[in-house]
Amino acid sequence: MQDNTAISFANVAAKYDGGRDVLTDVSFNITSGAFYFLSGASGAGKTTLLRLIYQLHPQSHGQIKLFGKSTSELDRDQITDLRQKMAIVFQEYSLLSHLSVFDNVALPLRVRGCDEDKIKTLVTKTLEWVGLGRYADADPRSLSGGQQQRVSVARAIIVQPAILLADEPTGNLDDENAARLMELFIQMNRVFGTTIILATHSQKLMDTYKFPVIRVENHRVHFLGQSKTTDSTPKKVWKGPKPQNYFAELSKQFEDIGNI
Repeated sequence: MQDNTAISFANVAAKYDGGRDVLTDVSFNITSGAFYFLSGASGAGKTTLLRLIYQLHPQSHGQIKLFGKSTSELDRDQITDLRQKMAIVFQEYSLLSHLSVFDNVALPLRVRGCDEDKIKTLVTKTLEWVGLGRYADADPRSLSGGQQQRVSVARAIIVQPAILLADEPTGNLDDENAARLMELFIQMNRVFGTTIILATHSQKLMDTYKFPVIRVENHRVHFLGQSKTTDSTPKKVWKGPKPQNYFAELSKQFEDIGNI
């Protein structure tokens, strides 16, 4: 029987600089194609959990498996290969100031050796989707915080990762652009089966889009059901193009990238 687990933690703990544990005895399995919100107070360990999954921070105890592989048994090159299947959106954007918006988004495709004509098509359409088509040649430092966040998201989704980790991706966005990104994430999850963990402080977001919640509290992780709300109808505030049309148009190019 095929194992469909994307992320597995077994008794994992994490700390910084020899201090006390930020996370303690964390164990869970996340199935491929799942969508979870990640919630918790500031400093609870949400970002640490995402960094552990993306292999940016080592666990101090326990075992982490990604796609069925124990990360402690992999060398640096194998970890790099594993990261090729994932993408992460940081709170601090992590854009390269010496590159244009277009080149920032194109970077992961170029690393994979993608054809420049295909890069132009994918980057142009992805920037249009996140509402930044006219900023392709701009210096990212000239953009607002919310615009930089959307560039960061575009760069993350451009390679259609198997796992997408997002740290407060809608935190600096207005309702319309937050809805735009959420619809994009939902279509990635539904159409491509992308496993998504989205950290947020927004109860409104969790009430609107009723995905199950991972709660980080008291150094531990708790899995909750769907967020509760008295209004079960999502509040659609975005009037842009249908997300399913966007994915239908780009799906063949994404499949080609996967074969590189």
